[in-house]
Amino acid sequence: MSKSTRPLLWIGGAIVLLVWPLLTDDRFLHHVGVLLCLTAIGSASLHLIIRTGHVSLCHAAFMAFGAYGSVLTVMRLGLPFPAGLLAGTAAAAALAAIIGPVVLRLTGKYFVLITFLFGEVVRMAIVENVALTGGSNGIFNVPPPHAIFLDTRNYYYLSLAFAVFGVGLCGRLLASEFGRAMNAMRDSDRLAECSGVPVIRFKIIVFIIACALAGMQGSLMAHYNKVISPENFSGIISLNLVVMNVIGGMASLAGALIGTVFMVLLPELLRGYVNIQHIIFGAILFATMAFLPGGIMEAARRIADRIRPKRPAPPVGAAQASAAE
Repeated sequence: MSKSTRPLLWIGGAIVLLVWPLLTDDRFLHHVGVLLCLTAIGSASLHLIIRTGHVSLCHAAFMAFGAYGSVLTVMRLGLPFPAGLLAGTAAAAALAAIIGPVVLRLTGKYFVLITFLFGEVVRMAIVENVALTGGSNGIFNVPPPHAIFLDTRNYYYLSLAFAVFGVGLCGRLLASEFGRAMNAMRDSDRLAECSGVPVIRFKIIVFIIACALAGMQGSLMAHYNKVISPENFSGIISLNLVVMNVIGGMASLAGALIGTVFMVLLPELLRGYVNIQHIIFGAILFATMAFLPGGIMEAARRIADRIRPKRPAPPVGAAQASAAE
């Protein structure tokens, strides 16, 4: 993509995101837009962890800390939504700072298993602590951030603002020297450490940022749904975020966002086929891993390579002359 084309695409995308809710009064479409924005925060934040070489299955646990922290701050302490949002985000970040130095020393299947176990422990703790969390029944009548956000269109714009912040922060990190260090850690921890990268410290920082964003998503989701329960933060939620990155492409942030659009819209398109939704998801995931390890982004690159006109090779004599010079 040329440098002159990229700003036009950014401007065009921003106009579409801002204008399309004004063209329809369909609350269902606005609802899907809210889900896309909030889920994009989760998939993008998980992508940060994936870029360090880890696959976490406890992202939903940090969403739970953000959700319950925000709801309890607002409903029990009577504080406004901004205080609840900050409390939930801080709770998720603090938890990540506590467990990060321990779990991030594990690699491969051991990291996956311990994060899955941790997510289940958090979920069971929510179920058992009835006095605080409502147990399996959850907490009902969660207030919106403000009365104006009872309108789904207005909540879309709120979630869009936070999605731009969250995804933009992830993109900025990945485009910096910090991001290049993350790529080095993903390729090889030992080589990165030999190159002067403080691997464990960087992984902990990334883990805290990603989990704080997950807590922010959980808070926004709780005040949007107006009810929270342990089922909203099961291991399936964490697994879906991983699948979004796999289907879109684990090598780029754009792949995580494309996978988010795919995974959020597909269930809505298959509402009439609820019984076979999981079969379809499994088939798509299997086909992606078998034939497109790079996800949808890899498919797009292959198509672009075929469409892009090939440059003619220089004459042999010209090549020899240039080499001689």
